[in-house]
This record gives sequence, C-alpha cells and structure tokens, in this order.
Amino acid sequence: MQIKSILKKSGKLFEPADIASLVFFRVVFGLVMLWEATRLWRAAEGYFLRPIFQFKYYGFGWVHVLPGDGIYYLIALLGILASLITLGFFHRIAATLFFVGITYIFLLDKTYYLNHMYLVSILSFLLILIPCHRSFSLDALINPKLRSQFVPAWSLWVLRAQIGIPYFYGGLAKLNPDWLRGEPMRTWLAELTSTPLLGQFLTEEWVVYLFSYGGLGFDLLIVPLLLFRKTRAIAFIASAMFHLTNAYIFNIGIFPWLMIPATLIFFPPSWPRRLMATVRRKELDLEAEVTPTPELFPSYRGLTICFLMVYLAIQLLVPFRQVLYPGYSSWTEEGYRFSWNMKLDENESLGIFYVTDAKSHQKQEYPPEKIVNSLLTRNQYLTMAASPDMILQFAHYLAELYKEKGYPDVEVKARALVTLNGRPPQLLIDPNVNLVKLKRRLWPPAPWILPLNQEKQTR
Repeated sequence: MQIKSILKKSGKLFEPADIASLVFFRVVFGLVMLWEATRLWRAAEGYFLRPIFQFKYYGFGWVHVLPGDGIYYLIALLGILASLITLGFFHRIAATLFFVGITYIFLLDKTYYLNHMYLVSILSFLLILIPCHRSFSLDALINPKLRSQFVPAWSLWVLRAQIGIPYFYGGLAKLNPDWLRGEPMRTWLAELTSTPLLGQFLTEEWVVYLFSYGGLGFDLLIVPLLLFRKTRAIAFIASAMFHLTNAYIFNIGIFPWLMIPATLIFFPPSWPRRLMATVRRKELDLEAEVTPTPELFPSYRGLTICFLMVYLAIQLLVPFRQVLYPGYSSWTEEGYRFSWNMKLDENESLGIFYVTDAKSHQKQEYPPEKIVNSLLTRNQYLTMAASPDMILQFAHYLAELYKEKGYPDVEVKARALVTLNGRPPQLLIDPNVNLVKLKRRLWPPAPWILPLNQEKQTR
C-alpha cells in the first residue's frame, strides 16, 4: 500500500518540463569540462607523474597512475568527451566515459582532494541518466525519433537538488567557532593585501566579518531564495557577485564558472527558449509544443522512484557522518571529506618520521628536507603532515621501503605539529604510537589522534 501511495503521489515528477534549461546546462558543463581538461593537462606532470607515492582513498588502493604517457592520453580523451557532451553527440556514451575518466583522476591521490572535482564527478554521473540530449544536439539531428522539447520533471529536480546540496551543507559546516570568529578568513585576507582595488581594505576587521558571515549567510539562504519566485532574480545576481568575487580574490579554479550558470537551473525550465524568443521578437507558445513525456525507464516508473530515493538519501546522509566522530573534524579529518567542508581551514604542518629497526635498534630520522622531492612532492608533504590518515599511510610506505631493503621488522613513529586557524602549533597524533601496527579503518574513531586544544592565538 505504501509503495502504491508513493507512486501515486510521485506523478508530478513525471510531468513534462521544458528541456531548454537542461540543454543549456549540458552545453555549459561540457565547455567548462573542456577548460578543466586543459588545466589537468598542465598539472599532470606535478600531480600524477612526479610523485613516487600516491595517497589512496580508503578502499581504492587498486587505483594507480597509467604507465608512460597514459595520463596525457586520458586527459586528451576527457577533452574530446567534454566536446561530445557539449555537442550532444553519442551523449550517454560520452557522459559515461567522462564520468569514469574524471572519477579515476579524482581517486588517484587523496592529497589533491577538491570539492569541485567531487561535484564534477557526481554531475557527470547524473548527465548519464538525464535525457538532456533530446534537443539541440547532434543525437537529435541524426535520430529524429529521439527529439523532444520536454523531459520528465524529475530530471530537473534531481539536478537542482545536487546543485543545492553543496551550498546548504557548506553553510552548515561554517557554523563552527573558528568561522564565526573570522578564521581562517582573517588569515587568508591578510595574505591578499596586494590585490588590486580591494587589497587595502582586506585587513579591516569589518571586512573579515563581512566575508565570513556573508559567506555563511549566502550558503544557507541561496537555495531557498532561488526556489522562491519573487526572490529568484535577486538571488541569482547575489550568486553571480559572490562567485565572481571569489574568483577575483581566491584561486579556486573552475568552481565559480561552473556554479554561476548552474544556478540558472532554478529558473523556469523554459527560460533559454523564452530568452531566444525575446531576442528574435517572436511569441512563444509552449502549450502547443507539448509532446509525450520521455522517461528514464518508460516502463519502470517505480524503479526510477527507487533510484531517486536512494540517490538523494546518500547525498543527504553522507555529509552527516562527520558528526559520528568525536572532536573537531577539521582537525581529525574523520568524516571530513565528501561532506562539503569548503574552505574552512588554514593550517601549517611539520611532520618528522622516525624509523627504528627492531633488531639493531638503529634509528633513522625523516625530516621534511629528506622527504620532499625524494619521496613526496612539497604539496603532498604539507597535506599529509596535517592529516592523520595520510600520516598513517606514509608510515606504512616507509615500512615497506625498509622491508625491501632487508629490514622486515621496523617501527615507525611520527611527530606531527599542526597550526590550525591561528592556533599555536600542537601535536596532531600520539608520537609514541608505532604506526606500523595500526590499520586504516573508517570506524571506530582513531584513539591515537590527539584532541584539539581550543586555545586561540592572540592577535
């Protein structure tokens, strides 16, 4: 009875909605991903080929860098696939291959985790399912039977939900003592005083709090304001100004240029068609163009509903897993990633490793100057030294190196000092723990991570 009731009430999800805004999103997504492919090409040497060791996500230790110039071939293929998505040519095949390729690159090294890359992976997955290639595409030109000016309404709403989730959870994450006292925004702005026009104001306290509380309010309110018709236009202008300011002041890659046009998905779905009609000075009669609604699974509406429920449940629940761990997640990093914790931390880290042979008791020290370039890149080292899980991974890597040299029984300890959001340096993990004896795990919480001293740095 409950299933039948859900299916009955879900009828609006399968009502026809204009495809125009989804076509616009598909084209913009493809163009931005083509740009991202050029950025990845330039970064490939430093990110993927130079590092000797990659920090793997839990459960993805089997993901390795392609041999030879394979990574360049893959990035070139991603550029081609992004172009095919833009053109709507073999769309679902292109979107599927793009999703696999970009997710593979995302999983190569945990030290390069970016929320926007995680979002790109999710959006490319959704583009496999959403029938946004039925209009203004080469697929529709070649196969007239595919053409339609309408899609089921769920196609729009699942994309709206996915665009809105990072904003909302990003706002919730900012409701922490550090952000509310102006950190790390104060530290970041102090380093940007050379910024043209705005630089001279960035050290003012009122500017610090304007940016901090403005960002908090924006993240929490932007989605409701976009959903409400009377405030939608103002919300879009505020969104554009917010992202353009971030792009001007901070170096955050493609994120602003993806999110500004993506925000238009909250407008009535026919807005691109209406805009073109206005430009051409023609009247638009959408009612006359209504065609049968294309569905993801035309004969399996129930399966579509189940998929949407499971998908959205995952997207809504995964970010909350960090509250299951004790302590400050920005410090422990337990449950921190995949939770839309965007630009919450500024830290400086120093990690020294000590390897001791169990038989000879000979002790070898690995300070930063011995690790950087010979074992890790500088970026890898700085990220690793502030992450308990990556410290554990690197300790096991050192133990493997010694095992290959004929020392099968060594202990590895680490002294990691971290400065988080203006606090004095403090120990991140227990320096007396032999990390080789520990295993990576998602649960229960790691007892060898030391709690954060909440003392604040005086200014």
